[in-house]
Amino acid sequence: MSRKPELRGRAARLARLFPAGRANRAARTPFVLLVVLLLSGGLIGLLVLNSALSEGSFKLDDLQKQTKNLTDEEQALQRDIDAYSAPDALQRRARELGMVPGGDPAFLDPDGTVKGIPGPAALRQTTVPLAPEAIGTPSAAVPTPTPTASVPVTTPAASVPVTAPAPTPTPTPTLTPVTSPTTTPGR
Repeated sequence: MSRKPELRGRAARLARLFPAGRANRAARTPFVLLVVLLLSGGLIGLLVLNSALSEGSFKLDDLQKQTKNLTDEEQALQRDIDAYSAPDALQRRARELGMVPGGDPAFLDPDGTVKGIPGPAALRQTTVPLAPEAIGTPSAAVPTPTPTASVPVTTPAASVPVTAPAPTPTPTPTLTPVTSPTTTPGR
């Protein structure tokens, strides 16, 4: 049998501090298991964190695309509003509804007297510009209102009866609704 050589001096003192035999290995086992568990837990935590970040990145990308689409739709709607608010489009729509440009105005003073001589609205035939939705479609004939009855209007300053045209019912034109906004190419 092999016998360990006996240590002397400083080496003997150090050898007495460490336990001899299997007890040394048994003490290392829980420490090694703890380190392995901490490392594997850290790796699993990093994997979960990475998955959550990539999922958030996909959601952010989807929300940015949705924001871009909604912005494009808002701009298309704003262009439609601007087209319908243009003076030519308003004039065309007013003529479709049977409205005519007003005649000479008369003004009332605070005491009730009338300044000026009111005149009836004149019926004029003018060319009507097309609205944005009517381009490329056959234009319907614009109905022109005809006065059917006259109502005498008397003024205190001058008792001259003035006739005003009575409103006539006009057919409402059919409009094609815009179903989807246009998208800008290249976006």
